[in-house]
Amino acid sequence: MFVHNFQYMFKVLMRNRMLIFWTFAFPLILGTFFNMAFSNIESSEKFDVIDIAVVDNEEFNNNVNLKNALAALGDSKSKEQMFDIQYVTEAKAKKLLEEDKIAGYLLFQGEKQKIVVAESGINETIFKSVVEEITQTVDVVNAVAQNEIKQQMEEGNLQGMDAATAEKIGREVLERVQGQEVSIKNISRKNLSYTMIEFYTLIAMTCLYGGIIGMTAMNQNLANMSSNGKRVAMTPSNKGTVVLSSVCAGYVIQLIGIVLLFLYTIFIIKVDYGKELPFIVLLALVGCLAGLSMGIAIGALVKAGEGAKIGIIIAVTMLGCFLSGMMGITMKYVIDKNVPLVNQLNPAGMITDGFYSLYYYGAGSRYLFDVISLLIFSAVLLLLSFGNLRRVKYDSI
Repeated sequence: MFVHNFQYMFKVLMRNRMLIFWTFAFPLILGTFFNMAFSNIESSEKFDVIDIAVVDNEEFNNNVNLKNALAALGDSKSKEQMFDIQYVTEAKAKKLLEEDKIAGYLLFQGEKQKIVVAESGINETIFKSVVEEITQTVDVVNAVAQNEIKQQMEEGNLQGMDAATAEKIGREVLERVQGQEVSIKNISRKNLSYTMIEFYTLIAMTCLYGGIIGMTAMNQNLANMSSNGKRVAMTPSNKGTVVLSSVCAGYVIQLIGIVLLFLYTIFIIKVDYGKELPFIVLLALVGCLAGLSMGIAIGALVKAGEGAKIGIIIAVTMLGCFLSGMMGITMKYVIDKNVPLVNQLNPAGMITDGFYSLYYYGAGSRYLFDVISLLIFSAVLLLLSFGNLRRVKYDSI
């Protein structure tokens, strides 16, 4: 009975043109638009190496920390190169700036450094910010070293030594600290791309639109919604088996849609999901179950026509997507900060939070929490739906 009804429901759902569009065609169309809109954004905003100059004088050579840091950022053999640095005299640096061959130059005057630029722009701001960051880091390191020496003296570890010896030890410690390399290291993920968020959103919305499949499958088993439902109500077959086979048929169709979406984005659009692809697929499968369960619950619990139920599913899906930040990440931040319970109960919030946590932190505890939350959400809705169906009775069919 299960296999027969599964095959029958699968054919019925596959012949529904509206379901085919929202499940198979719409995600691919939207993915194509995303690719057209965002494919050139990152390439057009690609960071170019900034041309700068450094006045090569005695003060600069004495500042080992800053010298090493700039050398690391100006290494042409490194993939993390930020600057193309010329070490020149002050007169040469001024000439290069006047000829617009550099964004600016760095000049040391005593213990202070001076950044000279011709205008205010992005490159000039980056140059100034990096130098200030390195300088602040050096100051912090020196302060920590001085505090360490002071603490050692207060604890009596330097007792038995005269002031000259203690001062000499202090200078040696500071020299060792100053000799350590202060550099900027890029530890970001190699596949870090803000356009990936848009494709995560596309996957999440596809999962939630599975609610229409669940609602349609449920209507096929309700006597007040379809002719097939009348036959199901009149037969002596186990209603739970019939409903479960219908749900499974809907889930298989939704999985086919998700597989097509992944194949299309990976091999046609060339989206790089990185090493986390298996976990992305797992979250998508669980998200599909959550979307399907939501549609089943609305189909079983809401007493309305099919058009009204579709409207409710779309409204709930869009509201959930809005609150979870799919139309703008700022909204997710506002909701999570002020009313965190909303997105904790919102399936769209669980899916997007799972993608974000996977995107930034990998498959850790937060990702696992979102997957389990979606499974619990699905189980609760399915139990409520099946429980309600068992209590439904019809005066006449």
